[in-house]
Amino acid sequence: MFKGLKKPEKKPIEVPTVDQLEQEYERVRYNRRYRSVLASTIYALVTVAAVSVLVATLLLPVLQIYGTSMTPSLIEGDIVVSIKGSSFNEGDIISFYYNNKILVKRVIAQEGEWVDIDDDGNVYVNGVELEEPYIAEKALGDCDIDLPYQVPEGRIFVMGDHRATSQDSRSSAIGCVSEEQIVGKIVFRVWPLKEFGTLD
Repeated sequence: MFKGLKKPEKKPIEVPTVDQLEQEYERVRYNRRYRSVLASTIYALVTVAAVSVLVATLLLPVLQIYGTSMTPSLIEGDIVVSIKGSSFNEGDIISFYYNNKILVKRVIAQEGEWVDIDDDGNVYVNGVELEEPYIAEKALGDCDIDLPYQVPEGRIFVMGDHRATSQDSRSSAIGCVSEEQIVGKIVFRVWPLKEFGTLD
């Protein structure tokens, strides 16, 4: 009844050699090591990135300069690093919040000091004219405050280096800067590379 049907041939079971077993063992071990090293590397990179973001946000904010109010000291497109702090000296460049923006200006006077600016743009603090080698051209600029002007308690009087166009503490719209507004002191320029270095 079933004539003509052939029985399937049985293939002999191939037993791997010792060398083949050792090679497979090494391959599996290598894959485990590779996955372990890869996981450790990814974890380290994520940790470094998280720490970098925290440092950049909390301690060393990185800012890009927009506008011309700080030329020639800083020009549009420069990338700078600031340091958090609350102690500033005359001539320091600081960044601060104003109307959901960050402005960059130079410290001119602190609380209790008297600021006066003549028609030629010469700036006086407590009756002494400031030496300002960082400005290219003096100007009274947009000034609607009564001069001489005494800096209120807990405030800092700031001005941009491009005096003719800068909107700063000479304008009652911006006024003096409070400690709560300050992001930090600009200390370092990282871009462009040809200008890489500390700022005066």
